Order: sequence, then C-alpha cells, then structure tokens
Amino acid sequence: MRIHLTSVFVDDQEKALRFYTDVLGFVKKHDVPVGADRWITVVSPDAPDGTELLLEPNGHPAVKPYTAALVKDGIPATSFAVDDVHAEFDRLRGLGVRFTQEPAEMGPVTTAVLDDTCGNLIQIMHTGS
Repeated sequence: MRIHLTSVFVDDQEKALRFYTDVLGFVKKHDVPVGADRWITVVSPDAPDGTELLLEPNGHPAVKPYTAALVKDGIPATSFAVDDVHAEFDRLRGLGVRFTQEPAEMGPVTTAVLDDTCGNLIQIMHTGS
C-alpha cells in the first residue's frame, strides 16, 4: 500500500494553483472541470508519477471551521519535505511568502511553517542524516 493522493482544502482553486506552482514549485498534473469546481492536482517536478496533491475546494460546511481552527492553533494542514529548510525559507521569503514559524531545529528535524494564502498553514521539513 502507498499514498497516491492527498489533499488540502483551499478557498480559491485558481489562486491555490498559482501559489503551489509558481511559488512552491510544484507542477500541475490534472485540471478537470467538475461542476462549478475543478479536480486540480499538483506533483513534485522530481516525481511526476508520485503522490498527487489535490487542491480541494473548501465548500463543505465543516471545512471552514476546521481549517480556521487549525490556523488559529498554528497547526499545519500538511508537511512537505525539502532538502534544506533554511535555503527554502530564504527563497520563499524572497518571493513574499509569510511564515508563521521561522526555521527551527528539533533534534534531527528542521521545520518552518508558511501561510499558503488559501486558508492553510504548510510545514516544510528536513530530516538530517
């Protein structure tokens, strides 16, 4: 068994697609109209056939209170692996990304948390070897 698809709820799919591709560097894999919304997935450019991230509309009534509570408590919706948290932090901050947590060393793990501009906090992390 392996993870094929995971998702983050977003308040604006077009804005999310721009952020996740133009800023974070993911690549669009699928963009299919589904009624008033779209089935939009992005993948890592290093693994185009790997795990897909669905930019899921936040239209369900339970989603907005759930995501708002996570943000209020500083809890990331998901976590992305990077090779160097400090370098990625500098690159993204240079692009105007707002961080709620600057790089922090926690034993062998370094993390930072950013605002994806679409209703979520996202953690970037690296595990040292």
